[in-house]
Amino acid sequence: MRSYEYSKRSGVDPISWERFEQLVRALAEQAAPFEPQLILGIARGGLFPATMLSFMLRHEFYPIRLTRRLNDVVVQERPTWLVGPPDKVQGRRVLVVDEIADSGHTIAMAAAEVRRMGATQVRTAVLYAHTWADPRPDFVALTSDRLILNPWDREVLMDGQWTTHPELAAALRVVSPEADADIVDS
Repeated sequence: MRSYEYSKRSGVDPISWERFEQLVRALAEQAAPFEPQLILGIARGGLFPATMLSFMLRHEFYPIRLTRRLNDVVVQERPTWLVGPPDKVQGRRVLVVDEIADSGHTIAMAAAEVRRMGATQVRTAVLYAHTWADPRPDFVALTSDRLILNPWDREVLMDGQWTTHPELAAALRVVSPEADADIVDS
């Protein structure tokens, strides 16, 4: 199974924890008029912005999980459900949150399931969306076709040593072969 199409990326954008907070604040400002009653965060990466949004907007939060990955490696083309939405979505306004909309399939699939379960209204929100994401989420903090380096998944512990995440290292070689490995530490 191949990974994401990193050759479509144009440059690299390392996101600091401070910038992450600024982006979540921007997302909160966009989503606040919707007045969600529940916030669903798509595990794993979507839990970071969703948790913070739930505090900022003062609404209940529930994790869900649908993924293309197994043990942090892409293994299938389409996402599959591992943990579904709670029954509490029925009759409520629900905000579904993920960290990025690459193809847009994962967040669209989650929103469709929440609608099927009887939510009165569903909106989607992501920190980042690529221009080719289709469908495009309702709320987006940053539109960029760069390779986004999140502060939480740049390095992994392998054999007792901290190292650049292997998928990220491979992506960096495709997107920015001249880039210094220190970009991961930015």
